[in-house]
Amino acid sequence: MKKFNFKSFKVRLRQVKAEELNDRLLLINLYVTQALVLLAAVVIMLFQRPDLLQMFSIEPGLTIVLWGALFAGAVLAVDLLVTNWVPSEVTDDGGINQMLFGNRPLWHIALLSLVVAFCEELLFRGAIQAAWGPYWTSILFAAIHIRYLQHWLMTGLVFSISYGLGWIYIQTGTLWTPILAHFLIDFIMGCILRYRRES
Repeated sequence: MKKFNFKSFKVRLRQVKAEELNDRLLLINLYVTQALVLLAAVVIMLFQRPDLLQMFSIEPGLTIVLWGALFAGAVLAVDLLVTNWVPSEVTDDGGINQMLFGNRPLWHIALLSLVVAFCEELLFRGAIQAAWGPYWTSILFAAIHIRYLQHWLMTGLVFSISYGLGWIYIQTGTLWTPILAHFLIDFIMGCILRYRRES
């Protein structure tokens, strides 16, 4: 039996820079990634068998909107402070967010924000947090946002946002609250990137 020569098998992985991506490739990457996130959430939940009626309950009513909007507002306020007080190289994501939102029409910013919020919250809060709790879930959430890992401040902010999303899910008992908060954060930040005037 012939043995496989692992030395001749080379995987060439390298960091892709934002300027190497075109718009179409960036969108395909985003939508495929979110489809995989959604698939992972569904597979995990098939084993966990959560109470979906409870998870997606709208019984808290306005509490969902209140918690979601207040949390999003707090995150956006902190982001505004960071943007104004921290050097831009510390908050740099390689230009991905600017490429993603910079030239999109408003409806597409809303669609992207909704898809990302729903898929990521279903996986992280709906599936993973049930098994790992908010702390370890937030570590994983920060780790998958790999473009921020080179800067401790941004990694800490992503971890804190994730932990806060997990906390408001626990407080309200419905996944709609972190989905709404995540959507508002992404949508408003996307609109800022799209419509801000350069100074």
